[in-house]
Amino acid sequence: MPDTQQRLRTLVQKVAGKPAPDDPEESLFESGLLDSFALPDLVAAIEAEFAVKVPDADLTPRKFDSLARIEAYLGSHS
Repeated sequence: MPDTQQRLRTLVQKVAGKPAPDDPEESLFESGLLDSFALPDLVAAIEAEFAVKVPDADLTPRKFDSLARIEAYLGSHS
């Protein structure tokens, strides 16, 4: 089974329509890969893939800014 970061990389690529960055710390938003309009799509994909519910209060680009941050978020909410 692919690890969490690889699963996240696949989701980001699907939502962005472009390859995810190699560096897990790279900002998905500052790099232009994602924008605030893509955030709900990304979160919906994460919820489906990892069977988690992300509360509306957590829907901020800061929490989902990089693969590493998303992975940390999932780790603290599983």
